[in-house]
Amino acid sequence: MSDILVRTDNCIFSYRTAGILVREDKVLLQKPNNSVDYAFPGGHIAFGETAAEALVREFREEMGADIEVAELKWVEENFFSWGDKPCHQISLSHLIKLKDTAQIPLNGRFISKEYSENDDNAIYFCWIPLDEIKNIKVYPANAAELLLELDEGVKHFVYRECENSNEKHGKA
Repeated sequence: MSDILVRTDNCIFSYRTAGILVREDKVLLQKPNNSVDYAFPGGHIAFGETAAEALVREFREEMGADIEVAELKWVEENFFSWGDKPCHQISLSHLIKLKDTAQIPLNGRFISKEYSENDDNAIYFCWIPLDEIKNIKVYPANAAELLLELDEGVKHFVYRECENSNEKHGKA
């Protein structure tokens, strides 16, 4: 299967899925070793794969965790720079649950199974207290607000990095 990640001479299109895992007033985020930015764990959806199937695959590949995918919460349209090219990304974020809490650490930070500690591009997974989300740089940029509204149905929003603003378009 091929990821739905299209690169041309002029631009990039990315189709991504992410999991929202909240446990004991903490949320699991991912952070590349070479960056200060956090994001929700997930990855690119492969051709012929649903967003839920991709999430199950990504969590198994990256951290050895078996998850249950629950309801869709966020539909994101993101416009940002990926290196020297503009990127248009569609991302679908679902609430998820761990099937077995013994499969990953439930506190602190741990490295992706796909990397070693010495790899500059390593991805770490970090449990961040919900009340600290507003103090870190996390994507989507309105994550602190969105996490407080998880019971309010599906949210659709547009993020344009170049304008450094979020446009919320209500419930889908």
